[in-house]
Amino acid sequence: MLRAARHVVALTGAGVSTPSGIPDFRSADVGLWETSDPMEVASIHAFRENPDRFYRWLRPLATLMRDARPNAAHFALAQLEHAGIIRTVISQNIDGLHQKAGSTRVAEVHGHVREAVCLACYRVTPSESYLARFIADGETPLCPACGGVLKPNATLFGEALPAQALLSATAAARQCDVMLVAGSSLEVAPAADLPHLALEHRARLIIINFGETYLDDRADVLIRGDVADVLPRIVEAIVAPSELRPG
Repeated sequence: MLRAARHVVALTGAGVSTPSGIPDFRSADVGLWETSDPMEVASIHAFRENPDRFYRWLRPLATLMRDARPNAAHFALAQLEHAGIIRTVISQNIDGLHQKAGSTRVAEVHGHVREAVCLACYRVTPSESYLARFIADGETPLCPACGGVLKPNATLFGEALPAQALLSATAAARQCDVMLVAGSSLEVAPAADLPHLALEHRARLIIINFGETYLDDRADVLIRGDVADVLPRIVEAIVAPSELRPG
C-alpha cells in the first residue's frame, strides 16, 4: 500500500513520543490527566487566572521535553519522507521531535513549545531565551518587551487550534490516498476527525497503536504494537538502502 501510494500522510499522537520519555495525557494509571484536572491547570481560562500554577505543573514536563531525543519511530517517519513515501506528518505532539529527527513537512495541529506569546502585547518570543532559566528557578516567564506573562505556543483547552497548521492538515487529509495513523488513540477532535475525512475521500487507512481507536473496524491494516518497533520494520521492508538518509 505504501509503495503504491502517490500521497501518504502520517498522523502521529502521543504514542510516538512516549518511547522518548515524554508521558502521554490520557492513558489509564500513567497519563498526566490521571493526577491533574486539565481544566484546572491547562485551560486558557486557568492560565489567565493563575499562570504560576500552570507553570508549576508544566516545569517537570518542560524538563522532559527539553532533554528528550527522537526515538526510532521519529527517525523511521523521517526516513519515509526522505524516500519520497510520506508527504506530510500531521502531529498532535508539541515537542518538536519530528523535526529533530529530520522530518521537514510537519503540521503541528496542537502548536509547539519552541515559542511563547505574550498575552498582553502578543509579541512572540523564542523559548530558548527563557526556557533554561525557567527550568532552573521555576519563575513564570515574562515578556521582555512589556512584562506581560508569556504563554507557550501550544494549544490549551478552550483555545482554537493554530489556523495554518489545521488548514494544512485538513488539505493533506483530503489529498492523501493512504493515511498512516501512528501512536494516536484518535480521541481528541478535530485531529481525530482527519482519518475519517481521508476515508471520505477514498483513502486507505493504516493504524499502528497499542490501544483501540474508533476507526479500527475501517482500517485496511491494523497493527497492535509499539510504533518504535513497527515503523523501523516497515522502513526496512519497503525502503531500499540507497534511499535511506545517511546516518
